[in-house]
Amino acid sequence: MRRIAFINEKGGTGKTTLAVNTAAWLAREQKLRVLLVDLDTQGHAGKSLGVDVRTLPRNVFHLLTEDGVRLEEVVQPCAVEGLSVLPSYKEMSDFPVAVAQDPRRAHRLADRLAAAEAAGYQALVFDAPPSMGLTTRNILVAATEVVVPVALTYLALDGCAEMVETVKKVGEAEGRPDLRVTKVVPTLYRKTALADAILERLKAYFPDSLAAMPLGFNVKIDEAQSHGKTIWEYAPRSRGAEMLAAIAQEIHDAPSPRKGRAPRVA
Repeated sequence: MRRIAFINEKGGTGKTTLAVNTAAWLAREQKLRVLLVDLDTQGHAGKSLGVDVRTLPRNVFHLLTEDGVRLEEVVQPCAVEGLSVLPSYKEMSDFPVAVAQDPRRAHRLADRLAAAEAAGYQALVFDAPPSMGLTTRNILVAATEVVVPVALTYLALDGCAEMVETVKKVGEAEGRPDLRVTKVVPTLYRKTALADAILERLKAYFPDSLAAMPLGFNVKIDEAQSHGKTIWEYAPRSRGAEMLAAIAQEIHDAPSPRKGRAPRVA
């Protein structure tokens, strides 16, 4: 079962947009049964699929911290056939404290999602918080591959290189030496000299893993999220849908970390 984590320590990179729409694409186009796992305190992944995360009696925090809570009690359906979401909300900010005494605290997510494959899920997609704390460490332990969205801004290149190194170090420390960044996705693209210069540098740094299709600004993507819909429900013939489909296809086609090469960092 593929377990794809969307991670960047910096916020505002389009991470949730990519996670939600890639999960929906896998369900729609590849006919997979997909579970989107939100670990961010804002709960935006669930909100983007029309789930009112504020009113739910249980969310991913309760699954991770209460042994009596079962996966099927927390998972929420959505309008996309084959796609479900494990929602998050503000309680996740208390997760590090709640599990501080657990010697397997970095493995809580992997342990609690062990039932996902038996439940029939064929792919897990993780939306990580914009920080490298215990929650993101749990995601790296549970994932099989990492996708890094990189906003095409001045400091993006340094942050992306550090993210690749962090994934490698955490993987080795937590018994996951095969864990790798399989795709780097440029986001917030505008046709400017600076953006194109950063894009060229990313191509040089990540020749084997940089997505060919950058995610540019598109109002339909923002509108879709405001309506609690994926881009294919809201504007399936838009430029936003075209970009997100191309990126999802690249992520789907990326070589397995066990078979492919790790990204080369200059």
